[in-house]
Amino acid sequence: MAQGTGSINSDYKDWEWSDDAGERARLLQSPSVETVPKNSESQGNGLGTTSALGAVFIVVNAALGAGLLNFPAAFSMAGGVAAGITLQMCMLIFIIGGLVILAYCSQASNERTYQEVVWAVCGKVPGVLCEVAIAVYTFGTCIAFLIIIGDQEDKIIAALVKEPEEVGSSRWYTDRKFTISITAFLLILPLSIPKEIGFQKYASSLSVIGTWYVTAVIIIKYIWPDKDLVPVEIPTSPSTWTAVFNAMPTICFGFQCHVSSVPVFNSMKQPEVKTWGAVVTAAMVIALFVYTGTGICGFLTFGAGVEQDVLMSYPSNDIPVALARAFIILCVLTSYPILHFCGRAVLEGLWLRYTGITVEEDVDRERRRRLLQTISWFLLTLLLALFIPDIGKVISVIGGLAACFIFVFPGLCLIQAKLSEIQETRAISWWAQVSYGVFMVTLGAFIFGQTTANAIFVDLTA
Repeated sequence: MAQGTGSINSDYKDWEWSDDAGERARLLQSPSVETVPKNSESQGNGLGTTSALGAVFIVVNAALGAGLLNFPAAFSMAGGVAAGITLQMCMLIFIIGGLVILAYCSQASNERTYQEVVWAVCGKVPGVLCEVAIAVYTFGTCIAFLIIIGDQEDKIIAALVKEPEEVGSSRWYTDRKFTISITAFLLILPLSIPKEIGFQKYASSLSVIGTWYVTAVIIIKYIWPDKDLVPVEIPTSPSTWTAVFNAMPTICFGFQCHVSSVPVFNSMKQPEVKTWGAVVTAAMVIALFVYTGTGICGFLTFGAGVEQDVLMSYPSNDIPVALARAFIILCVLTSYPILHFCGRAVLEGLWLRYTGITVEEDVDRERRRRLLQTISWFLLTLLLALFIPDIGKVISVIGGLAACFIFVFPGLCLIQAKLSEIQETRAISWWAQVSYGVFMVTLGAFIFGQTTANAIFVDLTA
């Protein structure tokens, strides 16, 4: 995309909120990414430390996660393998396009995080909406993580006590609510309190290993299935044309790495849009193969009877699957504090802007407020996870928000960036890019509206 001679809109500073507020943290920056300070004179002087190959793996790591557990159910909802693959391929074009747009707008605005780009390019209202969406998204993802912990612990405990899950759950120490609570209080809460999350940077390698292992187990179990695993009916087409859209939240949730992509782009040695396009294309293709392999093999193994969390469909006494469950629990235990930090940082930035207090003035009260925010966040997510045992209902809600990060905000950024260019004549390419941005916003709004309405009127009221 050609950059015009105009400057990107930065009228977010005309609010009466403090200009210094929110500078406490580089919000939603991946803990494994170190970027150049914002006041560097140039973004392209090779001051970053990440190579193009390294950026590929960081983006892959950001995209892959516990969301892969829901892809077999997404293929079932979409109406089979052909519909699932077609839907992924169509959405992948716009997913990659959104990542390239964010890099282009980051370079034009000289901002280094997702929400800062939206603030600078689109203005104050979209900026606030973006930060609120990030807070809600991270909150919902933390709930999903706790539900995943409960699902996997149910199966592991059933295997350890060597009794069916129904029998084991009658004992107080194997009750789902107790196991989730004790795990959360002993392991997650202590990791969520610290001010910084630099200590979590090495956990990403563990998440990658766990994700690839789970995928390998699901594929192997399909190739060499257990005799007891007999698939239910395997759909070959969607029941209705609208049924395909039910798989969109899972796909958006799985491929959403856009929020953390801006810091990754700025951490590169040569942060150029063309290079970044190759990086994200390679990363998304890798993620596509992982998600597609998991989705196809898990779906064909269990058919229409596959659980929302595919590991729940396997028997408790399967040792390789039990190890996969342990990996997923470890991944989630290390991911929850990172997501919580991101949400807490957004709320902190909003609070400081609203009150007009600078970071320096607020040092004394920061610790007390951080403890209050952390404990409130933790208790609310735990309470909701205990009473919403179906992860599919949570994914259906936060998947719609993921669509906003993938389609709506990048589309708005592209439209505003092109409108801000000062040009005597506007070429066909300019109109094409604006039209593309309008289409992205429309598509994202449709996905968000459809999935949110479906979650409210179907899932949450069921």
